[in-house]
Amino acid sequence: MKNMKLNRFWGMLLFAGCITLSMGTLAWSDSDDYNKAGSKYAGEGKAEGGWGRTTGVALVTNKQYQTECSACHFAYQPSFLPERSWVKIMGGLSDHFGENAKLDEAIRVSIENYLRGNAADRIPNRYSRSFLRSIRDDATPMRISETAYFERKHDEVPARMVRDNPKVRSFANCATCHSGAEKGSFDEDGVVIPGFGSWE
Repeated sequence: MKNMKLNRFWGMLLFAGCITLSMGTLAWSDSDDYNKAGSKYAGEGKAEGGWGRTTGVALVTNKQYQTECSACHFAYQPSFLPERSWVKIMGGLSDHFGENAKLDEAIRVSIENYLRGNAADRIPNRYSRSFLRSIRDDATPMRISETAYFERKHDEVPARMVRDNPKVRSFANCATCHSGAEKGSFDEDGVVIPGFGSWE
C-alpha cells in the first residue's frame, strides 16, 4: 500500500513537471511579442504577455515593400528566408529571376533593411525557425520554394494542381491557394486550389 502511494506521488509529480515544461516551451516558441523591427505576428488565441500563441508568420508591414514588390508578385513574408538571402536578392535586382526590377537606390536600401530586419534568422517565430533549420549554413537560397522545409510541406501536392494548372502555374504564387497568405496564415485548412477545391 505504501509503495502504491509512493508510486502515485511520483507519477503525479512527473506529470505536473511535464505539463509545466510543455507550457514553458509554448510560451518561448510562439511568443506574441513585437519584434525589434516593430512587426506584429499574425495568429489566433492571442493573450496578453508572453503566453500568447501565434499560428502565423510575421505580417508584412513595410508599405514600400508592399507597393514595389507586390506590383509583380506576392509580397512574401521576410521570415521565409535568412538575412543573407535577402541581401543577395536585393543586390541583384537588375536580373531578378530574368526581369529587370531595379529600384531607386534609397527605396532599394529601405526595403532591403526591412527584409533583413525581419528575416528568418532575426525573428523568433516558429515558421521562421522551421525554414531556417532546413537551410544549410553554407547555402543562400534565392527562392522560398527551394528550401527543404517548403518542399517537405508541399511534397504531396501534384504538379497538375500547381505547375500544370493555368490558374496557379507556380508554387511561388502563394496567395492563389493560401487565401490567408497576406494575413500570415498558411494553414492547410485554408488551402483552396483553383479548379480543384479545398486541399484535404
